[in-house]
Amino acid sequence: MGAAGGKVAETVETAHVDGVHDIAPTAAGSGAGAGAADGGARLGRPPLTERRKAATRLEIAREAVRLFADRGVAATTAEEIAAAAGISQRTLWRYTSSKELCVRPLLTYALDFVIALMRSWPRDRPLAEAVVGTSTPEADGARDSDAEALRDLVRLTRTEPGLRAVWLQVHHDAEPAFAEVLAERAGHGPDDLEPRVQATLLNGALRVAVEQWAWGEDPQPLPLSRTIHRALAIARSGLSD
Repeated sequence: MGAAGGKVAETVETAHVDGVHDIAPTAAGSGAGAGAADGGARLGRPPLTERRKAATRLEIAREAVRLFADRGVAATTAEEIAAAAGISQRTLWRYTSSKELCVRPLLTYALDFVIALMRSWPRDRPLAEAVVGTSTPEADGARDSDAEALRDLVRLTRTEPGLRAVWLQVHHDAEPAFAEVLAERAGHGPDDLEPRVQATLLNGALRVAVEQWAWGEDPQPLPLSRTIHRALAIARSGLSD
């Protein structure tokens, strides 16, 4: 277990140093493991229509979290979420099937982008470099507000079972995608034990790091990037004897 943890932590420790908010929001909305560009370190931009849809999904997520944090999930209506996002309720239901699922893009967009980069990263370069330098002006502009929205959302998962279910489902969906990328690069089958354990360690470390960062009571908490570093170091060390 310690060896597997070391390998996966080596793979991603630098890659995630800047935290989830350095990932371009234009990757939002498709669920963990969204498609990557073919070969090479740079991802192609999605079509304009898809970028607009992704931006709309992310705006819906932001407004839903704001309303949920202010009044709770039960007291917030779909009509209120739609109005806050500047769309009709009918349009809202084209993007989501429930109030709780409105928040999913805020949780998935970073994982989607990391997985896409891992898929397209050159094989002669370590995956640890995959996310270094991927911040964009668009992402920089949204980072502070999205950090607060993410923190509010993850805090709500402690008391709102529906949001907790979405949070856990996002990570459940990401794990096979992480395993597939790790397996392909190592020459394993995606269902082999080694990449599955590595993916579980990576996925679990990221999830717990975000929870630790969000749930802490310190008015000036450590940056998310440092919490992720600590979580990956613990994953590297594996189980105690």
